[in-house]
Amino acid sequence: MKMMATIIVTGMLALLSSTQVYAFAACHVAEAMGHAGKAQAYAEMGNTKEALQYAKESLAHAKEAKNEYGEDNKHMDQAIKSLEEVIKQASLNYPKITAKHAEDALSHMRDSCR
Repeated sequence: MKMMATIIVTGMLALLSSTQVYAFAACHVAEAMGHAGKAQAYAEMGNTKEALQYAKESLAHAKEAKNEYGEDNKHMDQAIKSLEEVIKQASLNYPKITAKHAEDALSHMRDSCR
């Protein structure tokens, strides 16, 4: 009987700890998406300087989310690549290309949560 209680408690702790990891990752994804959305909006307005700032913030949160989700989230990998491209294109002052890559990053972030 004691063994059964130990197994149940251990299982519940494992479930709760994994839920907590996904909750933290989801928070980082939400932050990353918010910043990427702002980067896209500023790029569409032609303001690549502001888009660059938001893209850097988004990239930091996307990397945190990837660390918390684990290494096998291919959509978050693609989102990170797109955000790196946003930073590159914003640095070169190409607002239309910047906006397109930000849109791609958002799409991959949405898909990473499924």
